[in-house]
Amino acid sequence: MKIVVLDGYTLNPGDLSWDGLRAVGELQVFDRTANDSVLARASQAEILFTNKTPLPAQTLKQLPRLRYIGVLATGYDVVDIRAARELDIPVTNIPIYGTASVAQFTFALILELCHPPAIHAAAARAGEWSRNPDFSFWKTPLTELAGKTMGIIGLGRIGRRVAEIAVAMGLRVIAADEIKSTVPDWPGFRWCEVDELLTQADIVSLHCPLLPQTRGIINAAALARMKPTALLINTSRGPLVVDQDLADALDGGRLAGAAVDVLSVEPPAADNPLLRARNCIVTPHIAWATREARSRLLDTAVSNLRAFLEGNPVNVVN
Repeated sequence: MKIVVLDGYTLNPGDLSWDGLRAVGELQVFDRTANDSVLARASQAEILFTNKTPLPAQTLKQLPRLRYIGVLATGYDVVDIRAARELDIPVTNIPIYGTASVAQFTFALILELCHPPAIHAAAARAGEWSRNPDFSFWKTPLTELAGKTMGIIGLGRIGRRVAEIAVAMGLRVIAADEIKSTVPDWPGFRWCEVDELLTQADIVSLHCPLLPQTRGIINAAALARMKPTALLINTSRGPLVVDQDLADALDGGRLAGAAVDVLSVEPPAADNPLLRARNCIVTPHIAWATREARSRLLDTAVSNLRAFLEGNPVNVVN
C-alpha cells in the first residue's frame, strides 16, 4: 500500500518520527509539493496526506488508486469535500491536538501587547536602563488585565480554554457563538451577539472557524464598534480579518493594538499592510506548532488511518 505525504515539513521538520505511518505501508514523504506536481507525486498513492496542499476536484478525479485522504490539520478546506464524497474517498481531519498550545499562545500575544518584556529586555541590553536616572522606566504603556472584559468570538474547545485562562487572570468573559452550549459558572459570564461583544470588550479574541458567514467578520464596520483602547487577537484563521481595514484602524489610532498569528494570505506578500501597522504584532502561524501539539497531531493521523483500514473510520468530515 502506497502512502504519500505531500507537505510534511511544517508538521515534522525532523524532530518527530514518521515510523507510525511507515509501519502501515510504503511511505513517501515530501517536504513541500507545488500544485503542478501533485498528480505526479500522488499518481500511485492509495493513501494521501496533505496539510495545506490543495486537492481540488480535477486533481482527485485523476487519482484512480486513491482510497483515503488524511488532512494533517483541523481545517479541511484544502480538499474538495463534495468531489471526494462523490468519488467515495473518505477525508479525515485532526479535530483535537492544539487546544492547549493555541490558548497558551493567545495569552503570549496578549501579554506582549499589555506588558511587553521583549521591548524592555532589549532596552536593558542596549544600556538604556544603565543610563537611566531612575530605578524603573518603561517604553510603552503597561496594562493590567485583571478587571477587564475579554470577548471571545467562537467558544469551542480553544475558546473555552482561553476563557478559563482569562478567568484565572481576573478577566470577565463574554462570548458570541451560534451554538450557545453550557459553560462553567464563570463570574460575570454572559452570551451576547457579535456587535454587542465588540462594543463591550477590552480584548477581542477570535476562535471561530472560517465559514462564509465569518469571512471578513472583522472589517471596517466591526472595528468602528470597538473601543479605541481595545486589543484584537487572531489565532484562528486569517480571512476572518480584513487586513487593510485592521491596519487602517491601528494607524488611525482607532484601535490600541492587535496581534495576529494568521493572515489572509500565507506566507504574506511583502506589502501586507499589517506588517507595517502601528502596534501590531504579526507572527508566522505558530500557535499550533509546539512539539507536543505536533506529536499529538501525527499520532492522531496514524490512528485515523488505522481505524479506516480496520473498517471503523473516525474523524471523517465528508
